[in-house]
Amino acid sequence: MRVDMNCDMGESFGLYKMGDDEGMMPYITQANIACGFHGSDPNHMRNTVELARKNNVKIGAHFSLPDLAGFGRREMKIGREEMANIILYQIGALKGFLDASGVALSHLKPHGALYGMAARMEHIADAVADAAEVYGVPVLGLAGTQHEKVYKERGIPFLAEFYADLEYDDNGNLIITRSHSEVDPGYAASRVLEAMRNGKVDSVNGKSLPVRAGTVCVHSDTPNAVDIAKAVSEAINQL
Repeated sequence: MRVDMNCDMGESFGLYKMGDDEGMMPYITQANIACGFHGSDPNHMRNTVELARKNNVKIGAHFSLPDLAGFGRREMKIGREEMANIILYQIGALKGFLDASGVALSHLKPHGALYGMAARMEHIADAVADAAEVYGVPVLGLAGTQHEKVYKERGIPFLAEFYADLEYDDNGNLIITRSHSEVDPGYAASRVLEAMRNGKVDSVNGKSLPVRAGTVCVHSDTPNAVDIAKAVSEAINQL
């Protein structure tokens, strides 16, 4: 079974550092690089593109609601057309640095609150698809949600994503917090194995949920992210 491992990175801003991007690179195959609306800036974007290129890691655009102060983890009311334009603007920023480095855009992934909104709200998923149609690359999202329904209906390549370091509620939605707490690496690895082998994960209340894992995410801003990534990578390599 071929399963990618992805990480949201390039989220530092100015003098403020977020995550250990260099430490994560040996364990991942996909880098979701922030595009400036929840984190990152031109220098960090370019440096992260170069870091991924040197490590032969595929690069995707990690776009957000326009909420730098809230790190993109607060919901906003935005219509489909405006949301699509906000997404296109961000992808375009990253694409400039990819072109400068001679690297192709591999995939797209909404960030934080936008990810959760697109999973539940058809018009937001359509806005993501409107932007994705321009580039023809896969979009990462949750299986069985509006992500999968809308993207597949519109012919957008879809890659089902599983989260090693986030909990799920009883309805299968991600529990997205403003900041991430430390996660036991063994616990994260066991969840990934259960998802990949049996297509299941337990919710935060112990309910068994159906999941699919075409790619597994570990967040770079989880305090012990590198330890988690190492354990999850070893688990994936068992299969």
